[in-house]
Amino acid sequence: MSEFLPINRKEMEKRGWPEVDFVYVCGDAYVDHPSFGHAIITRLLERHGYRVGILAQPDWKKEEAIREFGRPRLAFLVSAGNMDSMVNHYSVSRKHRQTDAYSPGGEMGKRPDRAVVVYGNWIRRNFPDVPIILGGIEASLRRLAHYDYWSDSLRKSVLLDAQADLISYGMGERSILEIAEALDSGLSAADLTYIPGTVYRCSSLNGNPEAICLPSYEELTMDKRSYASSFATQYRNTDPFSGKALIEPYGKKLFVVQNPPAKPLSRQELDDIYELPYCRTWHPSYDGAGGVPAIQEVKFSLTSSRGCFGGCSFCALTFHQGRIVQARSQESLLAEAKRMTEDPEFKGYIHDVGGPTANFRHPSCKKQERVGVCPDRQCLFPEPCPNLTVDHREYISLLRKLRALPGVKKVFIRSGIRFDYLMADPDDTFLWELCRYHVSGQLKVAPEHVSPRVLRLMGKPKHSVYQAFAEKFQKVNQSLGKKQYLVPYLISSHPGSTRKDGIALAECVRDMGYMPEQVQDFYPTPSTISTCMYYTGLDPRTMEAVTVIRDPHEKAMQRALIQYRDPKLHALVEEALQKEGRTDLIGFGKNCLIRPSGQKMDGQRPERMSEKGHPKKKKVIRNIHKKKG
Repeated sequence: MSEFLPINRKEMEKRGWPEVDFVYVCGDAYVDHPSFGHAIITRLLERHGYRVGILAQPDWKKEEAIREFGRPRLAFLVSAGNMDSMVNHYSVSRKHRQTDAYSPGGEMGKRPDRAVVVYGNWIRRNFPDVPIILGGIEASLRRLAHYDYWSDSLRKSVLLDAQADLISYGMGERSILEIAEALDSGLSAADLTYIPGTVYRCSSLNGNPEAICLPSYEELTMDKRSYASSFATQYRNTDPFSGKALIEPYGKKLFVVQNPPAKPLSRQELDDIYELPYCRTWHPSYDGAGGVPAIQEVKFSLTSSRGCFGGCSFCALTFHQGRIVQARSQESLLAEAKRMTEDPEFKGYIHDVGGPTANFRHPSCKKQERVGVCPDRQCLFPEPCPNLTVDHREYISLLRKLRALPGVKKVFIRSGIRFDYLMADPDDTFLWELCRYHVSGQLKVAPEHVSPRVLRLMGKPKHSVYQAFAEKFQKVNQSLGKKQYLVPYLISSHPGSTRKDGIALAECVRDMGYMPEQVQDFYPTPSTISTCMYYTGLDPRTMEAVTVIRDPHEKAMQRALIQYRDPKLHALVEEALQKEGRTDLIGFGKNCLIRPSGQKMDGQRPERMSEKGHPKKKKVIRNIHKKKG
């Protein structure tokens, strides 16, 4: 078995190291598995001969804790972990979450709010002259000025707030190795202004003629239209082939410069990342707490790809992983699956074979590997591009080989599929095999809404595409003799969604016979088009005005409409229907959403529908009266 990297001075000295080259400070517990960003970066550095110590969830309230390894020879690497720390800590209603799946035993409170900022300043106080390199999703999505939902304000680049030297943004394997090699050669952090996939600060510009100068931070804070325009420029420059350097001024003597993204990894390079000597579990110091819950779903899952050309407005993947899909080879995935079957805890079930979108296993068109993605066009929206390569054959081949492995009973697909991409494929083989072999009763899909306007703002296909998919899914399952159901993900209160749209969505839920037990309120996280809409009231792609619901009560009504069958929400549903003049949906008819206040429908409680879309069985309770003696 591989050896864990040292997490304290004692383990460092046990290896005979007088010092480490890098100290990796992370908001997550140390799980040495390739689903965790800190594991990939530290193992990659180890493979290239660097000594790395990991400070996982250090106590930032104690100054001495950051000095556990002493002064690193080259730099501190800082990440909030696999999630943005604010999303990790707070629900969309800004209420504090009770558990943290990335901490031992699920314990909350093991990392600070705005973790990279707190860690960065903590390091700077104790090691004023050591380079600080930020990475991970929190830093990546906050690399330039960004709207911060939790403070309801526009914040500066996290590079400045954290007093750091560089940000390695996106999937940082290429940039972190270039940074390490440059520092190891004797260059200072201030010299590292040329590395793709990084953001740096400077006091003067070297006159890059192709760089695009964005509005200054001061302009952005005064004019939301200016911020929407700046965001649109950033969005158009997320491609590693066509993207330009971006310059964001702060006053007259400080500039934050974003270099173009790093090039995507080749298939062999991606395979090599997953062949690194991971221990594939949590550090044994967490055994007493019961381990780290986040590994349970990924331990027996396969990451087959990264990147997504889906282009959903509310998703930050374009800014982080990019739109060019990179996929591992079948040989690499089969080798990892064989290792899983040798694990004593493996019960025969591979939980997932996917990535951001499971059925994306290659770039969306041939030209992307040469010239990148189109800066002003989407691959699937509003209609599939004529140049789109729609082909599931390689993915089908992979799944068949995985199913045939000795010891494998079932291979599930849980990371989600793009039903519009599936519907664009004239060959139905994938759908048939999906239903026959890879669904465990329910298939989660993401139509998100029904309103044409809201779907357009979301960057999602027309509702008719989902309806056609649902009909085909049902027919295939009927032919197979299977009772399997779609579980659609829905978002309430997305920018552009009015109360009227919420009622239309409720009527659709009624017609589907589906009672969603969970509904996602739109969550304005950094660096998404939808968050820009939420903050500015403008669609940055067109600069058209967008209706934004901010009032908590209005948001509660939209959410309640989707869950109208819940008796506790009837008052909110009735209020929404009254305000929209839709009292026709209050009554006893088959199309009504709720009965009048205080009355039962037809004198009986209506049947409760499960998430699978069919009636729940009622328990029969008999009262037995004993005769008194």
